[in-house]
Amino acid sequence: MTAFTVRVPDETAEKLDQLAEKLDRSRAYMAAQAIEDFVAREEWQLAEIEAGLAEADRGEFATASEVAGVIGKYAKAARQS
Repeated sequence: MTAFTVRVPDETAEKLDQLAEKLDRSRAYMAAQAIEDFVAREEWQLAEIEAGLAEADRGEFATASEVAGVIGKYAKAARQS
């Protein structure tokens, strides 16, 4: 396991401490969990973007009628609200 120092605003540190206390965890545990969650989310998002770009490079786009169908679905739902 690697250890390193991260500087955050005092307000963020205070909020982290409050969360850690409420969850009966250490500040270090909470910070590590937050970093792990961030890394996982960013990895997923970048993988999805890369997959979308690969699809676009292959010319895999929605047809005009498919796009119109999706827009129509949400426009109809908005009018009913």
